[in-house]
Amino acid sequence: MVYMFLADGFEEVEALAPLDILRRAGVEVVTLGVTGEYITGAHNIMVKADKPLSSAIKENIDAVILPGGLGGTNNMDASDEVKSLVQYAADNNKLVCAICAAPSILGKMGLLAGKEATCYPGFEDTFTGGKYIKQSVVKCNNFITSDGMGSAYKFGFEITAALCGNEVAEKIKEQIQY
Repeated sequence: MVYMFLADGFEEVEALAPLDILRRAGVEVVTLGVTGEYITGAHNIMVKADKPLSSAIKENIDAVILPGGLGGTNNMDASDEVKSLVQYAADNNKLVCAICAAPSILGKMGLLAGKEATCYPGFEDTFTGGKYIKQSVVKCNNFITSDGMGSAYKFGFEITAALCGNEVAEKIKEQIQY
């Protein structure tokens, strides 16, 4: 099971582009409402979460995805439940994915220590013990990070490749004329 956290103020493209790519690949992704059932994005696009955050089952996690957007990142960072699920995924070598400002949550949790990662410029100072790489997408062990909305498709394809293999990711690229 892949859990994607949605919190008020999330960057819509950073959530919906990877979500669409993963679902096209047949990956079971459940969006979890961190701040309610209906989540308002940074640009006033409202999305209905599949389930409430409280419905997440740690033992079912294959991957977690944290979309960025400053408001969404701050709301996820304020949630002990989100951080508990992220910590569980990291501790159990599950895929941990974050884009834009959201890698700062991983950095503040100490999860990027000894790892290479990227983020939206200006948030790299949160990577305590980690190494900031100025690239659109960085995969380091079971962590995938991305720098922002313009990289949302690449982020989605990297997650898809990690979960389903490169062949599936390439097939989706062809289907959508990427």
